Amino acid sequence: MSIDVDFKADLARYPRRPFLREQSIWAVYVYRFGRRVADRHPGIIRNIQFAIYWTMFRIVQTITGISISLDAKIGPGLRIYHFGNVFIHSDAVIGRNCTLRQGVTIGAAVTGGRAPEVADDVEFGAYAQAFGDIRIASGAKIGAMSLVITDVPAKATAVGVPARIIAGRATRAEFEKPAEMA
Repeated sequence: MSIDVDFKADLARYPRRPFLREQSIWAVYVYRFGRRVADRHPGIIRNIQFAIYWTMFRIVQTITGISISLDAKIGPGLRIYHFGNVFIHSDAVIGRNCTLRQGVTIGAAVTGGRAPEVADDVEFGAYAQAFGDIRIASGAKIGAMSLVITDVPAKATAVGVPARIIAGRATRAEFEKPAEMA
């Protein structure tokens, strides 16, 4: 999928005119721009665009407090609610339609260590942290101020320090009574 299509998916998750209302979209745009530049063939144009990218990155990082590493692999539809203190490690992998709130860190547990792999449709609450070589499966929710250092299964909710699984989201069929019990 192209970077432009990914950014359109990001924009679709923001309110109208996000550049005027949501500073977090600035950081997402700079990340997508940097990925587009990185995919270009080497040459003078790419070098100039990298200089522009790094300047924009530093300005937006300073203003918003959001640092998204250019080497992170992020799927389309990233939504960051409320800017400030969001850090995404260079080895992090984040799937489609993920939501981050202020203060979220996705990083390595030790210097030179691996960063988490986050699947599609994962939501992080405010100040949630995920560290190390872990996998957070599709549809998981990470509670506010939680510290995730172990894998989180699909559609589960993880809370606490260190995070523990408190519930999986049941499907509608699991709540409906079987016909013979009705």
